[in-house]
Amino acid sequence: MKYYGHIIIIIICFITISAFRQSFDLKASISRGKEVYVAQCLSCHMDEGQGIEDVYPPLAHSDYLMADKKRPIREILYGLNGPIKVNGKTYDLEMTGFDLTDQEASDVLNYIRNSWGNKGAAVTPAEVQASRTK
Repeated sequence: MKYYGHIIIIIICFITISAFRQSFDLKASISRGKEVYVAQCLSCHMDEGQGIEDVYPPLAHSDYLMADKKRPIREILYGLNGPIKVNGKTYDLEMTGFDLTDQEASDVLNYIRNSWGNKGAAVTPAEVQASRTK
């Protein structure tokens, strides 16, 4: 009988965690992310994510962006320096990191990863926070 209390606690924890995961509103995050994109990213990656040929890589239909969910989190936070290959083309660039909150970084990545032909899983603020500690 004494184990029933432990089982109930485990079930409550599971339900709470599941409810939190389901409560993430990707659509709202994408909407907020557009504002961050306009303020921070648009001047280089342009209004439709097309980038600038031979200078800034495209985000639209980007194999590089979609290949690794964690990599763009780190790049948004800490920047990027050196060559990368996007859609078969090499870009040798320097991108500064941005001073964004976990929510802002999550939102802008959700906007980018779900616009212009991209379709990606949600990036949560918790995933951004976890990238800050590594």
